[in-house]
Amino acid sequence: MTTTAPRTHNAPHTTLAFPEGFRWGAATAAYQIEGAADEDGRTPSIWDTFSRTPGKVRNGDTGDIAADHYHRMREDVALMAELGLTDYRFSVSWPRVQPTGRGPAVQKGLDFYRALVDELLDHRIRPVLTLYHWDLPQELEDAGGWPVRDTAERFAEYAGLVADALGDRVPLWTTLNEPWCSAFLGYAQGVHAPGRTEPEAALRAAHHLLLGHGLAVGVLRERLPVPAQVSLTLNLAAVRPHTGSAADADAVRRVDALANRIWLDPVFRGSYPEDLLRDTAALTDWSFVEDGDLAVISRPVDALGLNYYAPTVVAAGGHAGPSPWPGAGEHVRFVPAPGPRTAMDWPVDAGGLRELLLRLRDELPDTPLLITENGAAYDDYADPEGAVHDPERIAYLHAHLAAVHRAIADGADVQGYFLWSLLDNFEWAHGYSKRFGVVHVDFASRRRTPKDSARWYAGVVARGGLPVK
Repeated sequence: MTTTAPRTHNAPHTTLAFPEGFRWGAATAAYQIEGAADEDGRTPSIWDTFSRTPGKVRNGDTGDIAADHYHRMREDVALMAELGLTDYRFSVSWPRVQPTGRGPAVQKGLDFYRALVDELLDHRIRPVLTLYHWDLPQELEDAGGWPVRDTAERFAEYAGLVADALGDRVPLWTTLNEPWCSAFLGYAQGVHAPGRTEPEAALRAAHHLLLGHGLAVGVLRERLPVPAQVSLTLNLAAVRPHTGSAADADAVRRVDALANRIWLDPVFRGSYPEDLLRDTAALTDWSFVEDGDLAVISRPVDALGLNYYAPTVVAAGGHAGPSPWPGAGEHVRFVPAPGPRTAMDWPVDAGGLRELLLRLRDELPDTPLLITENGAAYDDYADPEGAVHDPERIAYLHAHLAAVHRAIADGADVQGYFLWSLLDNFEWAHGYSKRFGVVHVDFASRRRTPKDSARWYAGVVARGGLPVK
């Protein structure tokens, strides 16, 4: 088995060159691509339950088969190698490894990830492992889920099982992916699994996700070899006011507290924002935060992952129905941003990515950064010749990579970029109706076809930079 080594490039003057050793990757998530939902000991996660509940997912789609990556893993790694990727970010399915969320690991589940890591290393692709991308074992949700403190402790135990199995071969570990979505879409708004609409429980979930992160960092530091690095991935929001009014500025403050500072402050400063505590006082007294929790949560990490898709524009007002913003929903109105839009109806605005990178440069000057997700869904399809032309996605990726390049030039320590996503997949509550992949998947045959964007990205990786338009 070979090991990975940094690749070097000689970028021409017509290229916006990225730093030597820059990580060029793609990202996926277990439930969205693996399938094999009940094979080799795997039991249901909250997303299996949610997707099988009528009316929760478009067209009644589930991740039971998804892109069938569980059976086509080697084919998919060969595609990554063909594209020249230096890194691959994937997540481990918790119920595949530890079906009840307690007790010993299922070796067949670990064997799949052992084989995946070995295959990546054989192709000189560095594995970047995410422990949690939203697939909580259903038995833990039945016991209360993330609003319950015990779930954080179970997560740390699970982290140790995976570290013991893969720690000698995985150089970069991520504890959580987008805890904002897990807590607030899952427990406050109910549009993600487990589908609960309980604002106070959502705030409890946010804290216990952070506590689980901190406990897992401690376990990983004990179990992993010294060179291995530990990180956290957040979907921070570039929040902008609709007008210059004081009321809209306050709306920005409220959303920034729940989107950004609720995660950044505990992890990097060891405290929750005072205005967040005031804004949510009618929902909870935060007594679930116990002595010592914040010291655990603020254990140092080696890098921070940033997921970015679009900016957020807010104004004073209110939000009808269940809101993903506990304590802010009744005070904030979300305004559509101008400009072109993706198939998700998200605005295309690369400036928001640069804005966030410069904020992190200033607030966390000693923390290396990774773009762990960035991409777009478009209504692309295979033409009669089997080709998939997606010029809009190429333009999106070009603009956002150019924004990353500018941020690096301005002093942001960005060390890698992982496009979302390698494959068309199960897009959560949208089912199979939205395609984010640079590789097209025919969901009837599971046939893979690289889109034009995949070839374009392979060219970026090969030259180590972005072609100048």
